[in-house]
Amino acid sequence: MDILEIILIGIGLSMDAAAVSLCKGLSACHIRVRQSLLVGVYFGGFQALMPALGYFLGSAFEVYIQRYSHWVSFILLLLIGANMIRESFEEEECCDASFRFGSLLPLAVATSIDALVIGVHFEAESYNVSQLLLSVAIIGAITFAISAVAVWLGTVVGSRYNRAAQRVGGSILILIGLKVLLEGLGILNL
Repeated sequence: MDILEIILIGIGLSMDAAAVSLCKGLSACHIRVRQSLLVGVYFGGFQALMPALGYFLGSAFEVYIQRYSHWVSFILLLLIGANMIRESFEEEECCDASFRFGSLLPLAVATSIDALVIGVHFEAESYNVSQLLLSVAIIGAITFAISAVAVWLGTVVGSRYNRAAQRVGGSILILIGLKVLLEGLGILNL
């Protein structure tokens, strides 16, 4: 694979993270640059970590990764999306817009599980360690940038239309989870 292919893979892998980052921004009343960068670090970091992990797990776990990753992503995104929708009906002015470890970790994991398969592919293509490091650095950097911008954009929209934006954001997370599940089950091929 050449650099352009890795960049395209990075952009493709970052789309779920971008949508979830946008939704995270929708739930925040205000955001600081530090928080936007933190979201980028979580999503970019996990998007880089998962292919590396898939590479080292290799073909030994390929069947399990492909068999169950869509279920894990679906359940995490369903729970997070449903919670966003539930919080939008509460009387608080701002819903939980936490940028803590426990809040960002499940989102980062859910959006990066599909990248495990890319790592298995890298191993099958006989990537050496330097090719792997370059690839995961590009994937992580792209996801970092897209996620950091997306959470900021979500905040801009969310500050104006907070409750409606949270309902839409929660619904989007649930739909992304459903899409991942249907693709994993072979029902939907996009």
